[in-house]
Amino acid sequence: MIPRSALALGLAGLLPFFFGVVTLLSPALREMTEGLIGPRFTGPYVLISYGSVILSFMSGVLWGFAARGEMEHRWRGYALSTVPALWVFFMVGGGPSQALSALFIGFVGLLRLDWQFRVWGLAPEWWMRLRLILTAGVVLCLALGLWLG
Repeated sequence: MIPRSALALGLAGLLPFFFGVVTLLSPALREMTEGLIGPRFTGPYVLISYGSVILSFMSGVLWGFAARGEMEHRWRGYALSTVPALWVFFMVGGGPSQALSALFIGFVGLLRLDWQFRVWGLAPEWWMRLRLILTAGVVLCLALGLWLG
């Protein structure tokens, strides 16, 4: 069972992704948000900036899992944990469509890394259930951002 706190905080972490999509669907909300806090909190801009932050954050989560491992997996775990942040650094850019596509691929690839860390016994038993839920929400929002943007 996924701990309530992890599930609640994980789902709360989806809110900026959902908000980005909603501002693409609602010109009135987009205009109001741009007027109150600026355009970087709307549409593809929030999807790209927040997606980059979260994908990079997940590198830190995986690094923490790697630190718990036996020596045989620790080095590989540390190396693999850097992949999401490096992906963001090298691949996210070149305009909204390219950046959203790179983030989409990055989050799908992260799911594969999550699975590997679970196979190695470094991630908690409930980890993949949580990651499947959150990844589904993220990639849906990124796909909608591509389609609507």
